[in-house]
Order: sequence, then C-alpha cells, then structure tokens
Amino acid sequence: MPKTICLALTGASGMPYGLRLLECLLDAGCKVQLLYSQAAQIVAKQEMGCELHARPAATRLSLLERFPTAKPENLTVFGREEWFAPVASGSNPPDAMVVCPCSMGTLAAIAQGLADKLIERAADVMLKEGRKLVLVPRETPFSAIHLENMLRLSRAGAVILPPSPGFYQHPQSVSDIVDFVVARILDQISIPHQLMLRWGE
Repeated sequence: MPKTICLALTGASGMPYGLRLLECLLDAGCKVQLLYSQAAQIVAKQEMGCELHARPAATRLSLLERFPTAKPENLTVFGREEWFAPVASGSNPPDAMVVCPCSMGTLAAIAQGLADKLIERAADVMLKEGRKLVLVPRETPFSAIHLENMLRLSRAGAVILPPSPGFYQHPQSVSDIVDFVVARILDQISIPHQLMLRWGE
C-alpha cells in the first residue's frame, strides 16, 4: 500500500527543496496531501515561478501540469482552513508529515501547540499521534529563540532537518545540492530513492 505523506510549504526561502520533494514523492507513488501558507505563495512565485493559487483546485491542476508523470489521484491539495481535511484529525493521520521549507513563524507556532491554521494543526496531530514529523527550517543564523523552539520540538519527537548540503558528492549544479537535501528528507520518512550515492558506495 502506498504511503500517505502530508507536505506543507511555508514562507521561508527554499522552495526548490519543497517542490523537488513533492516531485519525488509523486514519482515514488506516494499519496500526497499538500498544504501551503499565504507566504509560501509569494516565495514559490519569486523563487520558482510557480503559481500556488488561492484556490486549492487550481493549484492542484498547475502542479499536475508541472509534474506530468504524476498520477492525478495521488495529489490532494487542501486550503489553509479546510478543517474537514483528514490531516486535521488524529483519527485519520498521514504516515508522515514534512514542512519544507519551514518558516520560523510556523516552527514557533508548532512548538507552542498553536493550531489556528491547518498546517499547524496537522503538525500537532502528528506529534500527539506519535507519527513522523520532519521540519526543514531555512533560516540563518538561528537566534536563541529559534534554537529553543527547535529543541522543544525535538524533545516532543519532531525531526529538525536544516537543509545543510554535504559536498563529498562533488555537486555539479544547484540541482545536485537540492537533491542531497531532498534525499535526506526521503530517508527520514522511509521513501526509497536514487537521488545520490550513499557514503561508502
């Protein structure tokens, strides 16, 4: 049975990581439940020329055009306050959730247990249900507040995965660097991939 993964895109720089992760999840046959913040719409347009529309249905269509090999039935897009979405309840959680990129505002809200938006509520569900939650915070440098929030989330069971690429693979392009980070995310949620050689191979 294919895994169900919730992917949330928020308003931090690093949208190439999030969209490449989406592509890889769909290529792997995962069922993806996609969420995105209002700020993510701005970042996606600026960094990738990608339109995340106000209407989830329009976003779904544009993403399926962007990733033509994806099975349409494997991508579901939810609005920010779509409280009847499966991810809003512990009775029907996904197998794992990734917030990539994860803004410091989203990270702080999750750390404090706030759930005014569907992204934060979905993350709260993952923590309370003991499911895998991976946060990819794209910020530098980190303030003491950022670090304390990350520590709190790590203690609660979340995985904090800053997009820090390694260079032992001798990357030749920005795409190689992006794939290194995406590969580490896929490893955390147990999705097979061929994005990079592993250490010692």
